[in-house]
Amino acid sequence: MSAQRTVRPGHAVGLAAMLRPLRRGPGDPTYKIIGEDHWRAVRTPQGPATLRLRQRDTEVEAEAWGEGAEWALAHVPALLGADDHPEEFHTDDPLLATLMERFEVPRFGRTGLVMEALVPSILEQKVTSTEAFRGFGNLVRRFGEVAPGPGADHGLRLQPSPERLRTVPSWEWLRLPVDHARSKTVLQAARVAPAIERTAGLPGEEVERRLTTIPGIGEWTVAEVRQRAFGDPDAVSFGDYHIAKDVGWALTNEPWDDDRLRDYLERFRPHRARVVALIYRGAGKRPRRGPRMSPRTHLPR
Repeated sequence: MSAQRTVRPGHAVGLAAMLRPLRRGPGDPTYKIIGEDHWRAVRTPQGPATLRLRQRDTEVEAEAWGEGAEWALAHVPALLGADDHPEEFHTDDPLLATLMERFEVPRFGRTGLVMEALVPSILEQKVTSTEAFRGFGNLVRRFGEVAPGPGADHGLRLQPSPERLRTVPSWEWLRLPVDHARSKTVLQAARVAPAIERTAGLPGEEVERRLTTIPGIGEWTVAEVRQRAFGDPDAVSFGDYHIAKDVGWALTNEPWDDDRLRDYLERFRPHRARVVALIYRGAGKRPRRGPRMSPRTHLPR
């Protein structure tokens, strides 16, 4: 059995762009794009769900299966940015004003699912995207559950539950491959998963204060979670290998460090991440001429 609804957001929505941050690489087993449909395997507070979304002009058709189907459908508007208010962002900065005339001001959607965002963010700490996506995909395929309904036919799988994560042996993490530092952090988060989920709806600063009490979770990881689970337009991923350099290049034709980026963004609170997204939308990334971060080769394959 499935449940359906049609959402009319009342604002411009590019479904693919809005959902892009939720896809952890092209091989993400929790998210698949098939034709016009975006499929997600979601572990909701009410149980597993498969969610299918399709854009029809200004409407988004949604259909869901599984115990969490009603919850997943109820949260589609938030997923599409209904709770965000980009119209509240104003600036007299000449460059940003020009970008706002040329492009839609970025809108942030939220999933409301904190562990769903936290686990892959931990796995993406201090490694290349290729290594992070491989580790996350292997974790889900080996230890996650088959998604309900037609999600199973499309090969969708749910992220492992916190209870399942706590049973994964250390040698299996290495085979994914995920090193001890990151797997240890995932396990520590899994032990307090109910408390982590209760942070949904709290102010961003309080979320950061609580999550960073878990060893191995820092500012970058919390920002990645705040962007996806909370739709926080002020959460900037300071400490990222590229962001400060890219923003600096776009604004001054030279790469910046985090301190300079913080100074520049301070006046844009509470829209700092929105400003970063707007600059990326208009200027893209800097030329990649320098040394790249290399995947590590000492972990088991």
